[in-house]
Amino acid sequence: MNFQLRKYKILEILDANDSVEVPDLALELGISEITVRRDLNILANENLLLRTHGGAVKIGLTKVAFSQKAEVNTEAKDEICKKAASLIQEGDVVFLDCGSTVFRICQYIKNKKIRIVTNSLPIVNELLGSEVHVNFAGGEIDADRQAAHGKIAVEHILRYKADLAFVGVDGISIANGLSANSENETEMTLAMTNNAKTVYFLCDSSKFEKDKYLPFAEISFVKNIITDAQIQPSLKEIYESKGVKFI
Repeated sequence: MNFQLRKYKILEILDANDSVEVPDLALELGISEITVRRDLNILANENLLLRTHGGAVKIGLTKVAFSQKAEVNTEAKDEICKKAASLIQEGDVVFLDCGSTVFRICQYIKNKKIRIVTNSLPIVNELLGSEVHVNFAGGEIDADRQAAHGKIAVEHILRYKADLAFVGVDGISIANGLSANSENETEMTLAMTNNAKTVYFLCDSSKFEKDKYLPFAEISFVKNIITDAQIQPSLKEIYESKGVKFI
């Protein structure tokens, strides 16, 4: 069975079941699990499905539910967030956006006496009852992203000044800079980054040289990136030549 036929079959199965596991696909298609994993990675890079640890889940054309995204690339995200948390000092005011990578920083900061300003409901729920003082930017709630967006949320963020901002990114490339899956996300990213002394973009290695729906800032806008160890050294050098510092 050639790749094009396997691609059709995989997407057909995924459409019917919403999620698939590697062993089940291997049995259904009569191919090895290694081939299944390779095919799923290709389809994920084409934005036709969302890769998970054991298989894949179906995605919409423009949005992925937060709960699904949070379970993707967890090891890389945790590596990134440990580094991010180490940069936060007692007494800091910190912006955290609603990205699934940024969310995983919560586990490393619960015992720090800091102030967090965020538009993310999962972050609020995760940090309630901890040492962290939480300030929530209210507004229209996006059920899939589990976050507040829109004019009111942006105005709320702009009332505050932060020592640090940690924000996620849907895509980044040398040619087109930062890109996002929606206008709402770009508005919040720009509000946080413009009102923080130091900004760190949290970006796992799979997002480099990927362009999404809406480019919104040139690569020169990015000063600091925290990523995982899987980024290609040659690619890292190119970004560094553009003034990007890697953590």
